[in-house]
Amino acid sequence: METLLRVFVLKELHKWEHETALVSYLKNHPELCEQLGFESIPDQSTLWRSWHDRFTADLRETVEAAARTILIKAQNAGVAVPREPARKLQYHGNESGESDPGDQTTLKQAEKITDHVSRIVFPAFSLGRGEGCAIHENAYWGLQTYLGLRESLAANEGARSFVYESSRDRTPLGHAHREHIRDLSISEIREMYRQAVNRLLSEVADTEQFFRAGIVAIDITEANPFTGDRTGHEDEIIGTKEKTDEYAYQWATVQLVGNAVPIVLDARPVRKGESRLEIVKDLLDSAEELVHVDNVLMDREFDSQHVLEMLSQRGLSYVVPKRMQTSEKAQAKRLLQRDQDRYEIDRKLHLGKNKWHETTLIYRRKEDSEHDDHRQYSVFMTNCGSGHLTEYGYRWEIESGYKSIKRFMAATTSKDFGLRFFYFAFACLLYSIWRAVDLLVQVELTGEHEHSPIVTADNTLTLLKKETGVG
Repeated sequence: METLLRVFVLKELHKWEHETALVSYLKNHPELCEQLGFESIPDQSTLWRSWHDRFTADLRETVEAAARTILIKAQNAGVAVPREPARKLQYHGNESGESDPGDQTTLKQAEKITDHVSRIVFPAFSLGRGEGCAIHENAYWGLQTYLGLRESLAANEGARSFVYESSRDRTPLGHAHREHIRDLSISEIREMYRQAVNRLLSEVADTEQFFRAGIVAIDITEANPFTGDRTGHEDEIIGTKEKTDEYAYQWATVQLVGNAVPIVLDARPVRKGESRLEIVKDLLDSAEELVHVDNVLMDREFDSQHVLEMLSQRGLSYVVPKRMQTSEKAQAKRLLQRDQDRYEIDRKLHLGKNKWHETTLIYRRKEDSEHDDHRQYSVFMTNCGSGHLTEYGYRWEIESGYKSIKRFMAATTSKDFGLRFFYFAFACLLYSIWRAVDLLVQVELTGEHEHSPIVTADNTLTLLKKETGVG
């Protein structure tokens, strides 16, 4: 056990997402295995079972805390600790076994895979214009991808530049591009998006590194605050999540997180008056048609007992932070007085008509909190035991993903709800294609998948813009 603890501290120091990276490192450093006391190098499955089955949640947190402490001490002492070891990509076309020539190999492989993926995914989208049109439909998707390459680029300006960037004889004008998209309904956009993602999943599912199962995160993001006149659009341009006096469009997504490639499985607009239960059910219905869902992670805005009951009835596990009410604040104050870092208690949440939802509240003190009172504590609700609480950290991926997605969105001042949603949904698709292409490139070049991309988003979108010019 002591030897395994040292190994997993090493894994946390390097921030390796997968045990495969740890095994590779040990193979390349046999002297380290001898120092650690291994008679032979453990395989990936042994390490995975040790971490997830043999180690308790408290022990995993201890390992993570130890790694953080070592990093802080090293930084203070001026000692460099590599967080991500350099990758050595194998160039498959080189029979001599020499190391790959670098970025050119990666880009060459990315170009081949992006071409293949784009020919499969983009046909799921259609403008319904009929046959015989002078401008091929792929030119519209090429323009939309081009708009995603430049931050805050609107359709009119982008269309003028795209004329010179595209190899086509004819490309769409900005106003024509917007008019065709405005003709699409929300339901049509969502259906096309789901078809495109299903095709994308089928491609990555052919690899051993991807399974159509895992953890999903559901969240709501908002556009930049809307400052114009929203008369007639009050149900679409709604308040912000932080309950300020500002207004904004809001979009909800369900996304794969954890060890899976972070693909956005579905997206939907959020309208005034829609319940969180309605939104979660809708997104889960879509997600469960595409993948097998094990666990659901959500933000505290979804801490409704009716949402939690619905998840349990579906046989799903969940981890959701709870907004602290009077009783939770009082409990946190008692924990602070006892200097207790962690506490669990079962709780029944009233559903109405003498029905209750049973859950577990887990209080956990935050490390290095800026507060010195009860606000040091967070409260989580779960129906799967404290061992799954560490999985909540995977939610950061969805926030990180939103930053990229919003960067891929075309700019517009239009209040057309369908146009706005299409821009968001297409940006979600570009993000998902990027992460899928990166997985396929990594698997092709290394036989493994590390969570940190080796193909950049800009490279992928540039190739997509080129490849959607086909036809």
